[in-house]
Amino acid sequence: MEDFIVNICSRVKSASVELALYDTQKKNAILDHIAKELLNNKDLILRANIADLSNNKEKPSHYLDRMKLTEGRIQSIAQGVRDVIALDDPIGQVIEQFTAPKNGLKIHKVRVPLGVIGIIYEARPNVTVDTAVLCLKSSNAVILRGSRDCINSNTVLVDIMKNAIKDAGGNPDILGYVDCTHEQAIGLMRANDYIDVLVPRGSERLIKTVVQNSTIPVIETGTGNCHVYVESSADKDMAVDIVVNAKVSRPSVCNAAESLLIDESIYQEYLPLICNALTEHGVQIRGCEKTCQVFDKAIPATEKDYYTEFLDYIISVKVVKDYNEAIEHINKYGTKHSESIVTKNDYIAREFTKRVDAAAVYVNASTRFTDGGEFGFGAELGISNQKLHARGPVGLKELTSYKYIINGNGQIRQ
Repeated sequence: MEDFIVNICSRVKSASVELALYDTQKKNAILDHIAKELLNNKDLILRANIADLSNNKEKPSHYLDRMKLTEGRIQSIAQGVRDVIALDDPIGQVIEQFTAPKNGLKIHKVRVPLGVIGIIYEARPNVTVDTAVLCLKSSNAVILRGSRDCINSNTVLVDIMKNAIKDAGGNPDILGYVDCTHEQAIGLMRANDYIDVLVPRGSERLIKTVVQNSTIPVIETGTGNCHVYVESSADKDMAVDIVVNAKVSRPSVCNAAESLLIDESIYQEYLPLICNALTEHGVQIRGCEKTCQVFDKAIPATEKDYYTEFLDYIISVKVVKDYNEAIEHINKYGTKHSESIVTKNDYIAREFTKRVDAAAVYVNASTRFTDGGEFGFGAELGISNQKLHARGPVGLKELTSYKYIINGNGQIRQ
């Protein structure tokens, strides 16, 4: 591992011991100062972001949208920091307490920080702030490795936060940023002596690289090949609204819908309405044979389309026999992120939520709500598709482990 990476990691590891001693008041004071300084330096942040966008203008529009910061987005980032301040501090919370029946020991199961969390991520400079703030509130020191495409934005944001931490009386080394090549990042993935948990956030390729190369435990945030299934009893207007919102409100994010499924008993009536509403927003329809028959602007879908997270104004469409086929399709092609059913049938809704294997399963709501802020977590480290150690939006509680504290009065084991 490169010496400069070792230096950053060792400083953060040392600072993590100090961070673990900060009480809630001190951590909140640090976060409050970060929120204020983000707003005070918004012009500096925007200039850095404009430079990043200029350096990557050949990239696809959906990628540039992920990179882009505006005054409104900076205000939202700062508000996200304040939302985290308002949340309960999980550290020290008693999860469970009981008396051991055999020996009378008083046992408390208490939340503790994970230690040092490493984040490897792409684009989206807001992740730089969101992840740092969540880690600090949960008493975890953090090492960030962001995309070089956003190097100017990330560097400015990290400098602002480190200065804010120092000004608020904290140790700025509780936050580290590593600017390194892809090859050097492999060393970061194997820094077991310094990093306790690693979180990749970005493309399928990035996530796979981290999972395959890391010797550190990984919380795997995944891609979002999300579906909306319109069941035969669905309210027509509700179906249109949910599908359009799930697809077009922000196509470049992981909770956007990438595929539409619809029952064959209603597709001739419902599908033209839904597809017309989508195409009015510039969405390209890639559909099955029946879809193409009722909507002449659709182009034939391939098998690959049903597996694809487009992150763009494209959606795959499939007419299915019933909810059983819809569930089979989702479990085959989906990425276990967010899935939605539009229905009036309570039995089918229960079957859908029970049998669909995903981190978030919706009934009569858009997939776009899979988000730490929308769930009331303030922000999130990412959306985990796996089942260990966390699933769904990774918030404060998901960034903790626990330990047992045992009190006795002289017991010895016989």
